[in-house]
Amino acid sequence: MRYIERESRGCLRPGQDLVAAGFAGLEGSRQIALIREEELLRCFPESFIRSMQQQYGPAIESGSHDWRSLGAAEWEEIREGGIYTALWNISGAYMLGFTVDLLRIPVKQGTIEICECYKLNPYRLLSRNCMLFAADHGERLAEALAGQGIPASIIGKVDSGISRRIVYGQVQGFMERPREDELYRLPERSF
Repeated sequence: MRYIERESRGCLRPGQDLVAAGFAGLEGSRQIALIREEELLRCFPESFIRSMQQQYGPAIESGSHDWRSLGAAEWEEIREGGIYTALWNISGAYMLGFTVDLLRIPVKQGTIEICECYKLNPYRLLSRNCMLFAADHGERLAEALAGQGIPASIIGKVDSGISRRIVYGQVQGFMERPREDELYRLPERSF
């Protein structure tokens, strides 16, 4: 594991819960719906495309809240490269690993549908209004965020050691190093 320099806001310790707030890949799928509207209309109803073009998610920004007062010990804004890049950065800053359940990461079905059309990974896709938190009591943090209209879910735990584990049902693997955002991998034409 290579150390990643970033501004630390708090602390990250083994045993803490990892909480995702907002929807992974939503901004990227919204942009795809805008720039590939005609192409997507061949596969989806117009109402679906219009709905995706208007998806913004709840307003969540790093400096806009006092996250500690809600129970967050550390946080990382999820932007370019998606939630995978945020997980990589926060774990690399503290030289700690994690175990994350892919099925617990909040993602809208529309994002999944659009990503499937272009063979893109929604967890590596541009996100906005999305945060990754570490908390001693993740359930309390998720409830506090929900009380502010921000959907949140415990997605995993911080581990000792350096392994970055991703679990999908009964399958377990390890996270690859981040690469460019999936939005840049959008093919010229797909269908």
